[in-house]
Amino acid sequence: PAAFVRLAALPLTVNGKLDRKALPAPDDEAYAHRAYEPPQGEIETALAQIWAELLGVERVGRHDHFFALGGHSLVAVQLLSRVSQAIGFTLPLTTLFAKPVLADLAASIMDELSRSGAQDLPAIAPVSREAPLVLSFAQQRLWFLAQLDQSSTNYHIPLGWRLKGGLDRSAWQRSLDRVLARHEALRSVFVAPEGKPWVELLPVDAGLPVVEHDLRDRPDADEALLGLCREEACTPFDLARGPLIRGRLIRISDEEHVLLLTQHHIVSDGWSLGVLAHELSQLYRAFVAGEGDPLPPLAIQYPDYAAWQRQWLSGARLQRQAQYWRNNLSGAPARLALPTDRPRPAQQSFAGATVPIVIDAELTRELKRLGLQQGTTLFMTVLAGWAAVLSRLSGQDDLVIGVPSANRGRREIEELIGFFVNTLALRLDLSGEPSVSELLARTRRTALGAQEHQDLPFEQVVEIVQPPRALDHTPLFQVMLAWQNNAAGTFDLPGLMVEAAADGFDQVKFDLELSLGEQGEVIAGTLGYATALFDRATIERQRDYLLALLRAMVADAQQAVGRIELLPADERAYLLEELNRTEVTYPEQQCIHELFEAQVQKAPEAVAVVYQDQRVSYGELNAHANQLAHHLIGLG
Repeated sequence: PAAFVRLAALPLTVNGKLDRKALPAPDDEAYAHRAYEPPQGEIETALAQIWAELLGVERVGRHDHFFALGGHSLVAVQLLSRVSQAIGFTLPLTTLFAKPVLADLAASIMDELSRSGAQDLPAIAPVSREAPLVLSFAQQRLWFLAQLDQSSTNYHIPLGWRLKGGLDRSAWQRSLDRVLARHEALRSVFVAPEGKPWVELLPVDAGLPVVEHDLRDRPDADEALLGLCREEACTPFDLARGPLIRGRLIRISDEEHVLLLTQHHIVSDGWSLGVLAHELSQLYRAFVAGEGDPLPPLAIQYPDYAAWQRQWLSGARLQRQAQYWRNNLSGAPARLALPTDRPRPAQQSFAGATVPIVIDAELTRELKRLGLQQGTTLFMTVLAGWAAVLSRLSGQDDLVIGVPSANRGRREIEELIGFFVNTLALRLDLSGEPSVSELLARTRRTALGAQEHQDLPFEQVVEIVQPPRALDHTPLFQVMLAWQNNAAGTFDLPGLMVEAAADGFDQVKFDLELSLGEQGEVIAGTLGYATALFDRATIERQRDYLLALLRAMVADAQQAVGRIELLPADERAYLLEELNRTEVTYPEQQCIHELFEAQVQKAPEAVAVVYQDQRVSYGELNAHANQLAHHLIGLG
């Protein structure tokens, strides 16, 4: 047996048979742990080396479990990319989830090799820089959106760090300039002389522009700093002139600076921030020590990927991916009907704010344990919980949540800065009162299916599905869950202590944006929200609902998700008792129609009736009532 669980008695059905569904899932301590056994054979040894590199462990045995060692979906994609390039065919993500033990995965690879034989996957090749350079699909969409509103800052990536210690400003500027020279994506500008966009590259020696400010000895330094942060984040880029990355260095004191770096999303993404921080750290360390550039040359650049993507994603491969999304999203609800504190404005507002969220160390450990038992990653487990909360709030058992996917499934592009990220629309099914275990299984199938068809750009998915369009909400989904697996923005600068600085940039692209990631022993992040729709107190309650549901999930995986209690006792009492105290003293000398007309006079624009998306004010309702009254009088 793989695990042993001691029970006082076996659970039985009403017919006296073993009730397998009622058997408790074994926890981590219940599994029979085997002594370390080294990998056997060429494939197991190669796999173990890849696991050790990606997971940061010293040794991997043939009976080790990928996810128990700290693996997650993003590392799984990197693993399969390396394996696929080595064996010459694409290994599906489902294979790793079905065979997460090293020896079992190696056996699956050997079986596939015996059937298909090793092949050579075509590499991404450099393209000529003499001909016009094409945009990637994602870049083309952002370029089009930028033409509609050239002053928009919705797709800025603002970053801020506080540097404490002796900063070598010359070495820092050299580091920034070298990163700009190294990555063609950052030197890209987008021109359209005949209406069709092309990429042009700024010179290698263009230099990254950095504006310096000195706030030393200013009594209003904190206020001035916040103003500079907001000014920097909200200054639009010119996509045709560039550069599409810029900085500000703000001196607070001789031993303290704030660095602001702003990039346009068309040349960067979340993964790129990790590459940027790593390379700046390496370069600064070398330049301070009087050494040369320590970074190895890049084999390809982002324009090479853009050209490859357009050639690779075509024909039968394009049709297969398109058909998957067409089938998966057919008939999906166009909007998630969340209760809001205010009516939805006619045109979507991007003004936003965030509340912090922390899943403590104990609950994080329990969530990992639940994932190992149920075959889900930490991301999938939290996604299931978030979907359950949204289902309860909206009353819908069919909903779509957007999830960013790094889309770095090829080894060649892991070290590039560029706009690779894609957005996946995950359709979650909560119908039929599923148990926690069943919901996790459904979520895993959905997430894996989407990952295996992640190459089709989101903008093409929207074109294929053709959801109803409206200016007041985004198509396909209005809620996002972003899982931060890559350590974006982590600096290691000699002689400097680095910490994140507020950027003063309060925008959201969706109604709700849950952004989480592992930070040490906890899961932490933010819950962003559209301030045009929600109050902070409402979002804090939603955060607490999620935490309550996750605690209940780890306590009993067999219970029905829909029956989990989300409300704390005080909120439950408020809803059931305080809000139901409807006793009102009305003047006895007035009839109800007179009271209604008095309210019309008092607040004619106030909403009187709400039905689905329709709202009728007191003034409008009074006019309709008078119209009906006159009609009835006319009928005699």
